[in-house]
Amino acid sequence: MRSILVTGLDVGSTTTRAVIGRLVQDFNRPELRIVGVGRTPTAGVRKDVITDLDGATSSIRIAVQEAELMAGMRVDRVYVGVSGDHVTVNRSVGVVAVAASEIVPRDVDRVHEVAQAVPLPRDRELMHAIPQEYQVDHQRGIKVPVGMPGTRLETDLYLVTGCSTALGNITRAVEKAGYRVQDAVVEPLAAARSVVPEDEKELGVAMVDIGSATTGLSVYHEGRLCDLEVLPLGGSMVTSDLIRGLSIPFAEASRVKEHHGAAHARMVDPTEFVELPGANGHSRKVARRFVASLMEERLQSMFLRISRRLNGNFGADSLAAGVVITGGVAQTPGMAELARKCLAMPVRIGVPREGLSGLLDVVAAPGFSTATGLALHGADYFMDTGEGASTVASGMVTRMGAWLKEFF
Repeated sequence: MRSILVTGLDVGSTTTRAVIGRLVQDFNRPELRIVGVGRTPTAGVRKDVITDLDGATSSIRIAVQEAELMAGMRVDRVYVGVSGDHVTVNRSVGVVAVAASEIVPRDVDRVHEVAQAVPLPRDRELMHAIPQEYQVDHQRGIKVPVGMPGTRLETDLYLVTGCSTALGNITRAVEKAGYRVQDAVVEPLAAARSVVPEDEKELGVAMVDIGSATTGLSVYHEGRLCDLEVLPLGGSMVTSDLIRGLSIPFAEASRVKEHHGAAHARMVDPTEFVELPGANGHSRKVARRFVASLMEERLQSMFLRISRRLNGNFGADSLAAGVVITGGVAQTPGMAELARKCLAMPVRIGVPREGLSGLLDVVAAPGFSTATGLALHGADYFMDTGEGASTVASGMVTRMGAWLKEFF
């Protein structure tokens, strides 16, 4: 038997995650069965950008090999996520004349080429060209123009670019770990693939992916992408506030945030206390509600900034499905309640669920949204092209063969 495997790799500032899925056909419907999951603390990454190649390489190798061991199979390529404030989004318009009596696929390719013919600085690299809509003879809102009669075809593209150095470093780290980058995907797009269903995209929905260093925002309406941005906001800002507010070191602030944190102070029992290190080796106690108030103040400022962007760009009826919050920070207790208060919209916490089976309980956490979405992106690409997957013999024989190659 041969297995079609796709692997998603999320190299975050604090945690590196890998998800391996096997593509299966279930009643003529493609489904991704999660068979391997790996997770390890990240080294060599700051603000979602690699600063130490060897450290990042080690984190990637550990996470993917852990997923391979769980799956009992070895992969040779990954779909990697890209984030950071170096990611930028610009809009570009392309227009072409239609020669035949109706629009053919070649016309669509040509209008995309025209819209992408934008000079980029030498240090920028095009990652995605995402059509928002098409116009045929000035008729707007067309999703699929092929087959329509017309003489003029126009498109509006989102051009997503990244820093060439940052992209090159992540590719080099993956290669040094022993794998190949099949594709690099901006993380807000990947996370949305795993947590936002198509019906919500039709109604109108905003997805907020809160990571350690950055927050990805993607907005959908009538099934198309309407906004995409990587904001310099993240959980590390909350950690910094705890360091200053509680006078504790970074490691202790991270522990307090993870084990005792809350996003909504009113939800915390006022009689609860958190034990912190004090002077001369003596411990001290701080009310957990005070810890939560520090976190709430920072998270509230983040949500208010997102609210201003959403209210400024979209009407009240454009986001009927509300907001989906995901990412590692979304696991903080009280996050949904605070977001509803700040955004004045329906809010839910998003976990991977769309088109998945297998080890769902392992990836059913907001922190795995990006890695799982990257694997789903790989599955989509394979279904469209028949390429881009690791095709290997299943079973432990493959794993043992890989071990033998490493030693001999």
